[in-house]
Amino acid sequence: MKRLILKLAVVFHVILMPGGIAYAQQNTKDPLNVIVFMVDDLGWRDLGCMGSTYYETPMIDQFSRESVTFTNAYSNAPNCAPSRACFLTGLYSPRHGIYTVGSSARGPARHRKLVPTKNTTRLSRRFLSMADLMKSNGYTTATVGKWHLGRDPGLHGFDVNVGGNHTGSPRGGYFSPYRNPELTDGVGNEYLTDRLTKEAVTFIESHRSTPFFLLLSHYAVHTPIQGKPDMIARYRNKTASAGHRDPRYAAMIESVDQSFGELVKTLTTLQLREKTVLIFFSDNGGYGPVTSMRPLRGSKGMLYEGGIRVPLIVHWPGNGKKGKTCDTPVIGMDMMPTLVEILGLEVPQTYNFDGESLAPLLSGTGPLERQALYWHFPAYLERYRGMETYWRTTPAGAIRSGDYKLIEFFEEGDLELYDLADDPGETRNLATVLPDEVKRLHQQLRIWRDQVDAPVPCEKNPKYQAESDP
Repeated sequence: MKRLILKLAVVFHVILMPGGIAYAQQNTKDPLNVIVFMVDDLGWRDLGCMGSTYYETPMIDQFSRESVTFTNAYSNAPNCAPSRACFLTGLYSPRHGIYTVGSSARGPARHRKLVPTKNTTRLSRRFLSMADLMKSNGYTTATVGKWHLGRDPGLHGFDVNVGGNHTGSPRGGYFSPYRNPELTDGVGNEYLTDRLTKEAVTFIESHRSTPFFLLLSHYAVHTPIQGKPDMIARYRNKTASAGHRDPRYAAMIESVDQSFGELVKTLTTLQLREKTVLIFFSDNGGYGPVTSMRPLRGSKGMLYEGGIRVPLIVHWPGNGKKGKTCDTPVIGMDMMPTLVEILGLEVPQTYNFDGESLAPLLSGTGPLERQALYWHFPAYLERYRGMETYWRTTPAGAIRSGDYKLIEFFEEGDLELYDLADDPGETRNLATVLPDEVKRLHQQLRIWRDQVDAPVPCEKNPKYQAESDP
């Protein structure tokens, strides 16, 4: 109820108070548009500008040279639904209760030592979303592509929805027919990434004269791994590099890069390029069976760096640094307060974000104030085929403070400490070497959990069979 009151307060405050919608317009004659270009399951190193020599991403690489690229950017969770919910609300996952995709009790019950925290699969309307906020400040809002936070994005402030529903992957695959109730089938063998790009371009062209907010959320590069045949054929003749070797996946990434290029071309043609905040982001780490995050450890579904560190590139016209990299640790939920500050959006003073505005980093005017980042994943995720361990992750939580990162696994209370400056691959557990650091970070993590009411699974699973463990 408290969140509902706050959400309504935003709407009425903007409509009724003198400082409402006109606030952003008082700061600039032409309010900046906002486009979030979100890729699904794109790994931290899956772009040329992030170090890949196998995948080809010239459009995104060029964008990186014109923008601020964050090398220590994180998703709020190791898989998509919770990460997206945090990104769109500016809140940590315990606030809204979306911890994972589907059930938190994944995998056979006989292997689960604990009863995991029950998961929520729909974002409640009582939480203020990025689209709610933009719409209440006079923006036309649209989402094109993946939604995965309930059946109807329109309930969360989006005026236009193309292709977004409750599913997390393209049920019909990447070639028409799509089997998507929110997207008509294309002509012939149309490719989904291309189609969503066309829909996004149409929205931009139709709203060029008024401020708009667009979330272009590609289903790519999520499974099924399906690229265009001509692109796949070209990558078959290319030499693999540092774990990047799958031609199908490379073709999917190239289609995403072309999509980004079409978006930038449209903005340039319409003279909107320097009137648009453009954010490039991935919702979580890469899919382990087809790509590699080396030197980072792990992949999608894990709280190791490979599962949560992601590409983030931001262009803020007229203010942001150009062609710079930033090593400060940042996280997806930071984008909500960032947009509030750089656009001058009206938000009730009583509404508090968990994220922190990145405006000082984008403009180069100062550091962030916070001391740590946190993750809470009280759920099970079964292993990929071919993995040596049974689980990708058991229920766990983590904290990063400075260069140190502590992971706590709830089944046995195991603690792992890593120095990411010297060991980004998390190969050396320093828990026994630096017990004081472990104690400090563990206490800080527990205090945070109390502050956000994060439930820690502790009930033993009566169906667990110790002898069945591999």
